Amino acid sequence: MLGFLLRLLPFWVREPLLIAVGSVLGVRIMYLAVRDHDRVAAGLGVVFLVFTAIRVHAVIRALRARRNPSPTASADGAAVDAAPQPQAQAVTGSRPRPDTPEKEHNAWGQAVAAVAVFGALGAALWVAPRFMPSDDNAPQPASCSGGTHEELPKAYKDTPRPVTGEELCKALNRPDLAELLGTPEETATTASSTNNTAPLTDGKVAQPEAEVTFDTYTVNVSATYNELSTGQYVKLMKFGDEKDVKTLTVLGRPAVLSSDHTMKLEINLGSGGSGGPVEEGPLARTLSVALDRKDRGGYCDITVWSTSGALPNDSALLNIAEKVLPRIPERPAR
Repeated sequence: MLGFLLRLLPFWVREPLLIAVGSVLGVRIMYLAVRDHDRVAAGLGVVFLVFTAIRVHAVIRALRARRNPSPTASADGAAVDAAPQPQAQAVTGSRPRPDTPEKEHNAWGQAVAAVAVFGALGAALWVAPRFMPSDDNAPQPASCSGGTHEELPKAYKDTPRPVTGEELCKALNRPDLAELLGTPEETATTASSTNNTAPLTDGKVAQPEAEVTFDTYTVNVSATYNELSTGQYVKLMKFGDEKDVKTLTVLGRPAVLSSDHTMKLEINLGSGGSGGPVEEGPLARTLSVALDRKDRGGYCDITVWSTSGALPNDSALLNIAEKVLPRIPERPAR
C-alpha cells in the first residue's frame, strides 16, 4: 500500500521524500550497529545509505536535464521528442499548432499527498516497535515473584488483615526506585518477599518483609504489627547502641531515623558443614514510621545499606516512604 502511494507522487515530491527517509533510517541504523557491534544491522544501514545515494544521483541528473534541455530522456522516464515538426503538404491541411506547455500538476494535491505519505511513515515507525520483538539485550528489572501462594500464618488472619510480603514487594519495587536512591541508571537485580512473624512472639505478631537489591544499594521494607508505639520505640533506642537517632514526622505520622550495623554471617558448605562466626556488616540507615497517624502501635521500617558502606542521603529514605506508605493501609483503632 505504501509503495503504491509513493508511485502516485510526482517525481519532485517522491524523490526528496525517499532521500529524507532513507538518510534518517540509514544513519540511525548505522549508529545502533556501531554501538551494539551488530554486523547485520551495519549491512542493513549500508543498504539504506546506498539506496539514498542512488536517489540523490537521480535528482542531480534531473536538475541538470531541466537546466540544459536535450532530446534525451528526462530523469523520471518521460521522453522528450526533439524531432522537427513536419511541414504542411497540402493547402487544405490544418497548420500545426505551436507546442503547448505540459499542464502543471495541482500543487495542493501534491502537498496533500506528501503529508499523507509522511503521516503513514510516521504511524508505521510509531506502531512497529509495539508489534516487533525487541532486540534490546539490556537486563530487565527484577520482578516480585508471584509463585504459589502459601498459606498465611495465623497472625495474618486477623481482621483487618495485615499487608502481605508480596504486597509490600509490589509497593517497594517501583520503576523509579533507583532514581529515588540517586542511582537512576541502575536496574533492580533481585526482588523478594516473605510473610514472617516477629521473633520472640510465638508467631502471634505479623511481620511481612520485602527486599529489592541494586548494584549499589539494597532496600528492605518490613511492617511489624505489634503494640509498640513509635514513641516507646524511640525510648528503647536510647538504651541501645543506635546511632544518629532523629525524630520527625512523615505523612502526618510520627517517625524516627536511626543507624545501626547489619550482621554478616558466612556459611561453609564444605565437608565440615560448619559456619563462621557472626560478624558486623556494613552500616545501615533505617526510617521507622508509625502504622497510623495516632501512633496506636506497630511501625514500618525502611532500611537502606550497601556492601561498600556508603549510604544515600536521608532524603532518599523520606522519598521512598512517601511512595510506599500510601500502599500500606493505616492500622485502625482496636
